[in-house]
Amino acid sequence: MKTLYLIASFSCIVFLCKGQDLNDKDLVYKVIIDFQNDFNDGGFDNASLYTTSNWEHINPSGGISKGRANVLKEVRTVHQSFFKGVKMKIETTEIRFLTSTVAVADVIHLLDNYTTPDDKIHINERQIKTYIFIKQEGKWLLVHDHNTVIVN
Repeated sequence: MKTLYLIASFSCIVFLCKGQDLNDKDLVYKVIIDFQNDFNDGGFDNASLYTTSNWEHINPSGGISKGRANVLKEVRTVHQSFFKGVKMKIETTEIRFLTSTVAVADVIHLLDNYTTPDDKIHINERQIKTYIFIKQEGKWLLVHDHNTVIVN
């Protein structure tokens, strides 16, 4: 009887954790694409459509910005200086759902070459970004992202 109870409990947990609609995965991926498009444009003009007001961003240097207004101030400043014209493209994406309203994506991005203000040249740089999404009123929104340079 204990075995049957254990199997039933485990089945319920698996069902709850894996019960995402394929459409949810597509919608989360769309937010990633929207972010990438804004990154490539540099202005992040559409961020209010796919981020929460309390969006947090951790940049590759370890700096953290909290709140959409502060994040946008940071990323726009960077994209108007040494990231001006730099494009990124997706190399790999892994999306998983922690609950029916929380998703995490690990995305490896390949960036165009660029030079930082300290004159360090970045060539063929790959970065891994962890995105955290929440579903609010049926819409997936970016609430947190953390960016790290991949060191080979």
